[in-house]
Amino acid sequence: MAKQKFALALGGGAARGWAHIGILQGLAEARLEPEIVVGTSIGAIVGGHYASGRLNDLADFARQLTRRRVFSFLDLSVSGSGLIAGQRLFDRFDDHLRGLTIEQLPVRFAAIATDLATGHEVWLRRGCVTEAVRASSAIPGIVRPVRLNGRWMVDGCLVNPVPVSVCRALGARVVVGVNLTSEFGRGGICIGDDDDEEIPGEIVVEETPITRWNGSGALQLLHRQIFGQRQDGAPGITSVILNSFSIFHDRIARARLMGDPPDLLVTPDLADIGVLDFHRADEMMDAGRAAIEPHIPMIERYLKTPPPVHLNTRLFAG
Repeated sequence: MAKQKFALALGGGAARGWAHIGILQGLAEARLEPEIVVGTSIGAIVGGHYASGRLNDLADFARQLTRRRVFSFLDLSVSGSGLIAGQRLFDRFDDHLRGLTIEQLPVRFAAIATDLATGHEVWLRRGCVTEAVRASSAIPGIVRPVRLNGRWMVDGCLVNPVPVSVCRALGARVVVGVNLTSEFGRGGICIGDDDDEEIPGEIVVEETPITRWNGSGALQLLHRQIFGQRQDGAPGITSVILNSFSIFHDRIARARLMGDPPDLLVTPDLADIGVLDFHRADEMMDAGRAAIEPHIPMIERYLKTPPPVHLNTRLFAG
């Protein structure tokens, strides 16, 4: 029996991407190991760690996040291409992935990004793993674009939110897609604001710190304006951008999946999880595990089924 190539297409969804970790853990417990992993945005971050054999490092990092720690990783930029430079967060990921290139990974991996100048879909299959996942997850207006090979790259969700088509192109016979935005719209996306939790941080221009605010009051106000709700009840800047981004992300994903459906589409129950709730990692990992476990027998059947015999094979089989 010919061996089937099993692939995962990990979709975007910001903080909701921690559910991907639970899905991969559930598959590992069932001794099902994808041979191909393709990710978009947070899916690229999780997929890159899995393909590098560093998924446990990412899971430990995610579990340690609190609202305060999340904010400390956001190097706010007052003059740049995004509200967040992204250097602090990806420096942390580089601790996990330092020196690794996509070509040397034990699992075939690709990250999906968008060429900001042309709108072309870009499959990042070579080079530095950290740079690839950083480019794939550069949310327009939020995270600074990444320059690769002379081109400015932004979030791959703009063109291919759940990259099933790329898995097929890389030779996959069985593709499981993971869509994190199927129930978008019912959950809030604010990090929250604890009055008893002081928020540390700096305001930076690009990646160079210029000043530390005197007193926590002004920084708490900035945190509320950008990541929470204004006093008049209106959402903050980041909430508006990410909510809008998630809406068209969901619409694009539906259109792409209708044209190139996976063999199985997994949709974790994340209706109450916001796209900035990075501090709720355990809940999302549990949701991912709960979403994949009922489908384990179906995946096993898919992998045991022989591939179809092509016409030319039948004609010349003797």
